[in-house]
Amino acid sequence: MQTYAWRGRNNRGEQIDGVLDAETEDAVAGQLLAGGVTPVQITVAGASLSAPKQDWWHALGARPVSMEDCLVLSRQLYTLQKAGVPILRSLAGLQASTAQASLIALLEDIRASLDQGRELSAALARHPKVFSPFYVAMVRVGEMTGRLTEVFQRLSQHLEFELDIRARIKQALRYPMMVVIAMAIAVVIINIFVLPTFANAFAGFKTELPLMTRILLGFSSWTLQWWPMLVAAGVGLVVVVRGVLASPEGRYRWDRLKLRLPIAGPIVLKATLARFARSFALASSSGVPISQAMTVVAQTVDNAFIGNRIEQMRDGVERGESISRCAAAAGVFTPIVLQMIAVGEETGELDTLMVEIAQMYERETDYSIKGLSASIEPVLLLLIGAMVLVLALGVFLPLWNLGQAAMGRPG
Repeated sequence: MQTYAWRGRNNRGEQIDGVLDAETEDAVAGQLLAGGVTPVQITVAGASLSAPKQDWWHALGARPVSMEDCLVLSRQLYTLQKAGVPILRSLAGLQASTAQASLIALLEDIRASLDQGRELSAALARHPKVFSPFYVAMVRVGEMTGRLTEVFQRLSQHLEFELDIRARIKQALRYPMMVVIAMAIAVVIINIFVLPTFANAFAGFKTELPLMTRILLGFSSWTLQWWPMLVAAGVGLVVVVRGVLASPEGRYRWDRLKLRLPIAGPIVLKATLARFARSFALASSSGVPISQAMTVVAQTVDNAFIGNRIEQMRDGVERGESISRCAAAAGVFTPIVLQMIAVGEETGELDTLMVEIAQMYERETDYSIKGLSASIEPVLLLLIGAMVLVLALGVFLPLWNLGQAAMGRPG
């Protein structure tokens, strides 16, 4: 992480400057735009001098700050801000009341940044692995509008929804994954230990193995012979896939493909649109202009394809088009949602209806996740049936033929 010196203009056209710690110049520009500042010049001022330093051995063994920790921290900050406790005293109290080393280091660095004159949003932005760009942008909005207490409350609700969705998906996929792993282990054990024993026995009787058994044995011997190359190819494939997904074009194509998957695609789409609607309502109700709110939300929906559609909506709004028309052109909303957006735009209650849209998509996501196991079961049964058939033909046919050969009968 480096320190960047920047100069820009605010919404009133006034020239302002300052310094920010970030990974790249694009990250600095994103933070400034999210805060309503148009950057004019961004230059590297040097390495970040106030980056948190920690012994490498303790850092290796320390548990990182998770999303659950961030949720608890947001709730605690909301309670303390609501009670009127100053932010520095709040952070000091939270630091003294926790025993987690990584969280203590995080709070200590945030306090040090505030002591150096940084804003809270800038202090949080120094930890991108803990606080998302949306989280940082909303804290910055809370600082600008004086509604930091409300922002922390809504951020805690937002994180709670994200954690609930992830937990439900993991719960729905736990049983299918255990079954698939168990079957894969069974196939490996049979190919390595069982079938070679049949091969030796059949060699003594000078009897030819069945076709399916020969196929399984051939696959087993090929795997044992070439496993270093297979491991290297697997590692290379992972590196290539990660490189492709790290590029903007690759990430865009993958996120678009996720939405078209047979079972998971609709769930991903509904969860992403629920995140968009709630984030948009949160940003808009906090006093952020519509176009700026869409810019922030587009960067935080965690889907490049949907983010691109939101940016198209923002461009249409900036051209003077209505939000409902831009939403219809995006092609990702259902007719009833488009109707609710149009009504909210006409009545001036867009924030309220966006919350209702988020709740509707959340209910549909919850219903789809509950039916995820039922949707996967037919596919899982077909997969298990095919594997059992292959193993049965590969194991029991040799047993039958071995018995025939032992009795001197033709197989």
